[in-house]
Amino acid sequence: MERRNFLRVAVVGAAAAAFGGASWREAFAATAQPGPSPYGDLLAADANNVMLPAGFTSRVVARTGRFVARTSYLWHPAPDGGACFADGSGWIYVSNSEVPLVGGCSAIRFGADGQITGAYRILGNTNVNCAGGATPWHTWLSCEEIDWGRVFETDPFGVNGATARTAMGRFKHEACAADPDHQFIYMTEDVPDGCFYRFKPATWGNLSSGTLEVLCGPADQTSGPVTWRRVPDPDGFPVTTRNQVSAAKRFTGGEGCYYAGSTCWFTTKGDNRVWAYDANASTIDLAYDDSLVIGGAAPLTGVDNVTGAANGDLFVAEDGGDMEICMITPAGVVAPFLRVLGQGGSEITGPAFSPDGSRLYFSSQRGTSGDVFGGITYEVRGPFRG
Repeated sequence: MERRNFLRVAVVGAAAAAFGGASWREAFAATAQPGPSPYGDLLAADANNVMLPAGFTSRVVARTGRFVARTSYLWHPAPDGGACFADGSGWIYVSNSEVPLVGGCSAIRFGADGQITGAYRILGNTNVNCAGGATPWHTWLSCEEIDWGRVFETDPFGVNGATARTAMGRFKHEACAADPDHQFIYMTEDVPDGCFYRFKPATWGNLSSGTLEVLCGPADQTSGPVTWRRVPDPDGFPVTTRNQVSAAKRFTGGEGCYYAGSTCWFTTKGDNRVWAYDANASTIDLAYDDSLVIGGAAPLTGVDNVTGAANGDLFVAEDGGDMEICMITPAGVVAPFLRVLGQGGSEITGPAFSPDGSRLYFSSQRGTSGDVFGGITYEVRGPFRG
């Protein structure tokens, strides 16, 4: 490790101690380091080949090309980004399909007891729907990961048709996260020289019009103040959105995006980092950088989709790596939460908690076969913190 980075970690660690247990973000955001999981070690794999801590169980809720249990709905190929929505005493889990031309998104409805009560399509005939994000007004934003890709606003409840929200920009979308505190939608871009964007709707709750902005700062900046500048032409043609503002900061392959507590967390796969954007201070910092791990192998590789638990724990899915979902705790500890065995040609996608926080949903996008028709969607139940 370079001396300046070592000193930075050391100083921040001391600051965290001085704050009397305050989160690492509040203590200037030290990059997370390997440590013991608050849930303990992973146990031997269960019948679904999922390794979990004591007290947790898994079940398969859907498989690509098969009928979802208790329904006549065939589950889609290559399940990717997902989210949960409250539905009376039950809930709904939505999941994108990352394939060309048919793409789209499906939903599974659960009753109060966790039993599946329905499954259906909420978006179809779109291209490579990778990740997305939930809105505070209970819609799902499904993003196309193609050049000049669109964001589609969909209805998880299956009542209203989907609408393309082109004012949010035409680019290779990955994920997005709604910030109700400042009334922005943050978005990542999955290209090697991508950008980090935010969209300000003209009216909060209506995404039909608004202003698209791009984060700006020095190329080598990993912490400190940043600014935002308007993207002149959100349609991105003939000049792509990322090349319209010369001061735009580049990120190497933007992936997952999650907002909580005035912070937008997002991942970049090219350098295996988890970033934290402080929306109150308009600053960025690193939550995790495997090049700064001290002593031993980095526990989190292939960063991708990200979500959070009510107590502030982040859950980061791996695209490759050890096929794990890893935790980053508010104390700055990173550790595996689960691992899927025998699926080295796949990736973990779509982590999302049920509204009560007791169940975590995710998919293995290509399962044991390693192709888009091998997808498996899981539920993990147990004593999650918070």
